[in-house]
Amino acid sequence: MADTEAEERLKRKKRVRLLKKLIIFILVMAILIPTVLCIILGTQLHIVRRQLRELQAQAIETAVIDSTEVPQEPQEGIEEPAEGTGAEAEQDTERYTSDGVSVSKRDSAGGRADEEEQDIFPEEENVRKVYLTFDDGPSSNTDRILDILAEYDVKATFFVVGKEEEEYQALYKRIVEEGHTLAMHSYSHKYDEIYQSVDSYAQDLRKLQEFLYDTTGVWCRFCRFPGGSSNTVSMVDMYDLIDYLDEQDITYFDWNVSSGDASNSYISPEMILRNCMATLPQYQESIILMHDASNKNTTVQALPDLIEQIQAMDDTVIVPLTEDTEPIQHISNERNGGL
Repeated sequence: MADTEAEERLKRKKRVRLLKKLIIFILVMAILIPTVLCIILGTQLHIVRRQLRELQAQAIETAVIDSTEVPQEPQEGIEEPAEGTGAEAEQDTERYTSDGVSVSKRDSAGGRADEEEQDIFPEEENVRKVYLTFDDGPSSNTDRILDILAEYDVKATFFVVGKEEEEYQALYKRIVEEGHTLAMHSYSHKYDEIYQSVDSYAQDLRKLQEFLYDTTGVWCRFCRFPGGSSNTVSMVDMYDLIDYLDEQDITYFDWNVSSGDASNSYISPEMILRNCMATLPQYQESIILMHDASNKNTTVQALPDLIEQIQAMDDTVIVPLTEDTEPIQHISNERNGGL
């Protein structure tokens, strides 16, 4: 009888210990599972937010191109955007150094020799000037673009962003060394940050200007607004930003011919070529908007044919933006009476 009671007590103790272990396990899992889920969901949320910001930025650029299709009355030196063409405001101006490099040095008046100026810009009034401009670089496609430009002995303009990774440093320098115009787009290219206020835009642009000077020795004085001067996403009046640029002696450029490559969807090289050539002949001065990004392979593929077709046009030259270029600006200084 005593043995039976002892066995029962032992069994009860085992059941109690097992029950305690089970309760502890349940409590631990009740704490651990939600914690792990929170970590996983937090990580996924961060990734989704980042992807959403990227998609929003791309969607904004595409929307801006669509929204700038309204024809404007042509002004002296400024061509009217063609109906049905996109426009994405991005421009920057640069100075030429005495060695022929189309860039601006800090505290330098710039200027090429008169003879060199005449070589690049013929004096005939009927000569059509075409400016190839590339936004958002440098990228994995920059070397390919520069190789093509070198093959055809053509100079272009690059509205760049800030990329401090080592692999991009040589690309900034190559743009300058090969005589192209180095211009500013924005450092971060984050619309929600740079367009919060005049100060936020100024800080971003100044950071890029200093970065490019430290990297290449070029003090840039040309820029292009992300989304263009006619963008509708800025939280600050664009005229206030234009006033700031005027105070800093910085010229901004938009465009009057769009390649259409800002779209997120696939666009063929043939379509890029058609988009450019359909409206380019209408203008005496054409600034073509293209993009230098890792996902713009068809832009690179279209470039040789585009250059060849432009060079085949009568009385037409492809030139980089310089201080003598009349800016094409979507909103210009209309608030100040067009002065």
